[in-house]
Amino acid sequence: MSGAERRSAIRLVVSDIDGTLVRHDKTLHPETIAAARQLREAGILFCLVSSRPPRGMDMYLAPLGIDTPRAGFNGGAIVGADDAMLEELVIPGDAARQAVKDMESAGLDAWVFAGNGWYVKSANGPYVAHEAEVTRNTFVVVEDFGEHLDHANKIMASSKNFDAVAAVESDLQARLAGVASVNRSSPYYVDVTHPDANKGHAALALAKIVGVPPEAMACLGDMPVDISMLKIAGVSIAMGNAPDSVKAAARFVTGTNDEAGWADAVRRYVLSPTDS
Repeated sequence: MSGAERRSAIRLVVSDIDGTLVRHDKTLHPETIAAARQLREAGILFCLVSSRPPRGMDMYLAPLGIDTPRAGFNGGAIVGADDAMLEELVIPGDAARQAVKDMESAGLDAWVFAGNGWYVKSANGPYVAHEAEVTRNTFVVVEDFGEHLDHANKIMASSKNFDAVAAVESDLQARLAGVASVNRSSPYYVDVTHPDANKGHAALALAKIVGVPPEAMACLGDMPVDISMLKIAGVSIAMGNAPDSVKAAARFVTGTNDEAGWADAVRRYVLSPTDS
């Protein structure tokens, strides 16, 4: 099958949000909104997948005309258009406790997301206010994470020391191999989720829910956490701002998220019937 035939057969677009769909200031480029409208007009479905909690995507649904299921926590929680939980994956309790212990020992600020709750130990953590503003989510300050660690969809740690974040990612990937998925969702965040909660699982689950085979799906991303979905997509697209490892995993590379990279990719590699 030629590239043109594969692109013309795309029936679903699954996109990461931060660093991909939105600009660095978390706004949508006008061309992105226009390209999403073109997808609807072409009858192509559009789903979101993110490390954000499901409610952290709500502000983009109306501007983009999205009425499809979406995957939060890197696939740890998949909700329908009516916000009903369709699939939920919880981190094993022992792994959750080990993750928090290692994060805090390394000087990172750990957070726990369980159900609709976001729990932190300090409201003054380096990125707490930033995350609250970006996702429009409300946090609860606790002295101890306690029983929340038995029901965590995602454990997240942040630091302004990017090298420390990378080191914790590497250490936890080795320590929790097979029992949890560990990936950086940005240079200053490291996420721990259920071992099956990854972007590849999420994209496949979304495709199954809407009735589209993987080969008829296009995926867009910018971070190593997105590689698992790029590998299983019929058309895989990395953003121009992505690191080389992500670009190498994708079939195509588009412009940056601050430019009209997302819109250009959709028009060129999904909506266009011919090779460029």
